[in-house]
Amino acid sequence: MTTDERLILLTNDDGVRAEGLVRLAEALDGLGAIHVVAPDRQRSAIGHAITLDTPLKVEEVALSAGLRALACSGTPTDCVMVAVHGLLPALPDLVVSGINHGANMGEDLTYSGTVSAAMEGALMGIPSMAVSAAPGAGGRVRYEAAAAAARAIARLVLDRGMAPGTLLNVNAPSCAVDEIQGASVTRLGYRDYAITIQESTSHTGERLCTIQGGPSDHPGQPGTDVEAIAAGRVSVTPVSLDLTASALMRDLASWPLDQLLRPSHDGPRQE
Repeated sequence: MTTDERLILLTNDDGVRAEGLVRLAEALDGLGAIHVVAPDRQRSAIGHAITLDTPLKVEEVALSAGLRALACSGTPTDCVMVAVHGLLPALPDLVVSGINHGANMGEDLTYSGTVSAAMEGALMGIPSMAVSAAPGAGGRVRYEAAAAAARAIARLVLDRGMAPGTLLNVNAPSCAVDEIQGASVTRLGYRDYAITIQESTSHTGERLCTIQGGPSDHPGQPGTDVEAIAAGRVSVTPVSLDLTASALMRDLASWPLDQLLRPSHDGPRQE
């Protein structure tokens, strides 16, 4: 397949006008026909939410650098669904979600709209990847390294393909391209979330609870995405859609589940 025949779908969870999305489109320019379908507003930490039975508004918008996109009133997953099943002229050869403003490592994957959009692509059998930029000093996010990583890895995925039921979760440090310390294939690490609940009362007397807080990284985790980012390296984590805990299956095989749930000739057990 030639470059002209390739179709690449871009989306995110930071909203269609987010800088990271524009940087991603610029980085992938020339690899195929770029189509952007993204949420019309910030939809971070919304996970794999889907909007059912409610019409979604879709409108064309102009972004910087002459880029045009479709803004969708739904979630990141909605964007992939409506794009693939209705808005695009053909099935995409690649789905790329990002570049997220902030890292998506460890248990972030259970919350991330960025990763969930890529997961939806993978569920449809499309090679998919999520790309995020981890904050640097002072919490500042730079996109240069993430953009370079996105282009390099996207090119490899388009050339080599991916195993069915998998996606790539890519995190990059906030630095210049020439400051990247390399790339590592990693496993998911652990991030400690310091969560507090701020209680208040609305003007009508309703009790309100606001969830606040954020992650604290523990870089001493060899082979993980967290360690790679701490070392200034790009982290490439393969993620499987099969969430089965195989080790636990072996343990559960010794549980007498079948005996406990098998109908008894003696009637129901009396407590």
